Amino acid sequence: MDEASRQLLETAINKLGLSARAYTRILKVARTIADLDGAEHIQSPHISEAIQYRSLDRQFRF
Repeated sequence: MDEASRQLLETAINKLGLSARAYTRILKVARTIADLDGAEHIQSPHISEAIQYRSLDRQFRF
């Protein structure tokens, strides 16, 4: 993961008030997205997409 991706993730964690567990889950989802994209490394778009999925998960939680 490059520095821009790391900064994006840390900013999202701080602004959304997410836990360390959420940080790990977002990284796992971002890694999966990167794999599906055929990318060797996690990039900012992968982090952004994973954060969006996390936000949707929190919004539609029962």
